[in-house]
Amino acid sequence: MTASLCQSGSFCVGCNYWASHAGLRMWSDWRADIVDADLAQLAGLGHQILRIFPLWPDFQPLDRMHSYQGNSQELRVHEQPLGSSTWAQAGIDPVMMERFCTVCQLAEKHGLQLIVGLVTGWMSGRLFVPRAFEACNVITDPEAIQWQVRFVSAFVETFRNSPAIVAWDLGNECNCMGAAPSAASAWCWTNAIAGAIRRNDTSRPIVSGMHSLSPRGTWRMQDQGELTDVLTTHPYPAFTPFCNQDPICEIRNTLHATAESRYYADLGGKPCFAEELGTLGPMNGSETVAAAYLRTALWSLYANDCRALLWWCAYDQDHLDFAPYDWTGWERELGLLRSDRTPKPVAEELAAFARMARTLPNLPQRQAEAVCILTNNQDSWAAAFSAFILAKQAGFDLRFQYVDQPLQDSDLYLVPSLCGDSGMPRRTWLSLMDRVRDGATLYVSHQDAIFQPFRTLFGADVISRQTCPDGATIAIESAGGAWSCRAKSGSRLNLSAHEAIVLGRHEDGAPAFLRNTVGRGTVFLLNGALEDTMSRTPNAFVHPATSDAWRLYALVAERHCAGRAIRKDNPFLGVTEHPVSDNERLIVAINYASRPCASAWHVAREWRLENVLAGPAPEGGMLRLDGNSAAVLRLVRE
Repeated sequence: MTASLCQSGSFCVGCNYWASHAGLRMWSDWRADIVDADLAQLAGLGHQILRIFPLWPDFQPLDRMHSYQGNSQELRVHEQPLGSSTWAQAGIDPVMMERFCTVCQLAEKHGLQLIVGLVTGWMSGRLFVPRAFEACNVITDPEAIQWQVRFVSAFVETFRNSPAIVAWDLGNECNCMGAAPSAASAWCWTNAIAGAIRRNDTSRPIVSGMHSLSPRGTWRMQDQGELTDVLTTHPYPAFTPFCNQDPICEIRNTLHATAESRYYADLGGKPCFAEELGTLGPMNGSETVAAAYLRTALWSLYANDCRALLWWCAYDQDHLDFAPYDWTGWERELGLLRSDRTPKPVAEELAAFARMARTLPNLPQRQAEAVCILTNNQDSWAAAFSAFILAKQAGFDLRFQYVDQPLQDSDLYLVPSLCGDSGMPRRTWLSLMDRVRDGATLYVSHQDAIFQPFRTLFGADVISRQTCPDGATIAIESAGGAWSCRAKSGSRLNLSAHEAIVLGRHEDGAPAFLRNTVGRGTVFLLNGALEDTMSRTPNAFVHPATSDAWRLYALVAERHCAGRAIRKDNPFLGVTEHPVSDNERLIVAINYASRPCASAWHVAREWRLENVLAGPAPEGGMLRLDGNSAAVLRLVRE
């Protein structure tokens, strides 16, 4: 399993686990017989991994003793002075450690592997910290960090020889435990915990366990990538910006987990997997819809090198009457299995995929034709999310990078929704211009940006600039016909085209989409923030007024898709190509929509279908897939 998280091509499935009878009170309300039955049931459903949580105040139950005028006197465990043993000096309850040892033994018995969330101080909307630290910020307080390091060091040292443990997780969403006033303070906390793990075990990967990271926020995927081995996403559509706008089984949400995981992996420079995923209960979709959503997410993550999917969580918790379960309806019906232990359709879907995955080869990395450069000042997730979906609809794939990272080699660069006067440093512009002169293609969409040089790159002059709060419809004509897209921007550039060719116009006839030749390369400029607009507009990828936007990406990337073995024409069919060798490719085709999909299926002249590994075979130059389903095919070169 270590290879599954850190080595490209493999894929594992599982869930996040709290005991079925007690939820997060499993350690204090201990029932080894129920845990045994739970793990047996989960193993029988095809699970390979469980993420498990030693609840921090249960395992390190430190109380602060106070003396005169409330002065801190000492820390104790259950009113007893700390002893001389390693566990005692770390403030650890030995009873809890024995119970965790039992879980490890039961996991090994049932063939399950464990990812251990070490500092579990945040869970399901409630803060759980030792009483000694309830009044402090445990992310920045030196004493709290000192005792976290002691706990992590003793815990890892104790269990480092357990064959059931496959990875150490910093803890569950630790960025929710307290405010980090700066990126440096978040880095220091992460470094302290990761360092404690590495000092005691260098044989297992360190998993971030974080969510809600950003390239320029306090908690950054670049910093997590620097300090840990595997990044994580918790891609719940209801909690992620721009996702909870369409039905959960349509393309915006079925691609969400993949787009976000690739965003983290590419910018953080480390593998990433969907560590928590779910629909957050029946108020967001029926059990049948949840199963279809999971099926699509499984295939998509598998096809895009996202390593693993863990559902949240194993069992429903609707029978529990304590906080946080009695606080919010979000937390009660999230399981693969109901509280009476009967499996839901999502459990059966995960089991079916696990059986199928055992028959499939490890996938080589997907072929990616473009590099998408995310820039300063913008909402980088809004730009990244729509760019990823539009590229997938247009029939190609992309990698992300941030503007301050070294420019990756590519023949096609996308700069979506460029914003502000410092969105891209001059040195990056000059590097891109050099790549274009050497034959690359550059696409830029404008979101109230100031950039220079302009005329040299885009073959046009800015006559004036005006506020454009409501956006504009841009009509485009190409060899494939006429269509339109809609893009909003803080301002519109009134352009005069010189060397550039006008491909699209605003409703008043002014130039809106330009193509220019620079050296041996090509530059496209869209006078509007297409990607930011699509992310912020409900149903944008399916509504007739906006659903043709992918055609712009297809036009930009047309010559760069010549190396593809497969061409398709349905925007809801995503195709990844995985070169095994010069003469063999694996193809994964996924219907990201809930309706059946029929697409033209053009195989390049030098390739032929060797066999079908999963799903239906193409017939008569068409591939037909049921809603939210997939096919895996092997091609060989003629």
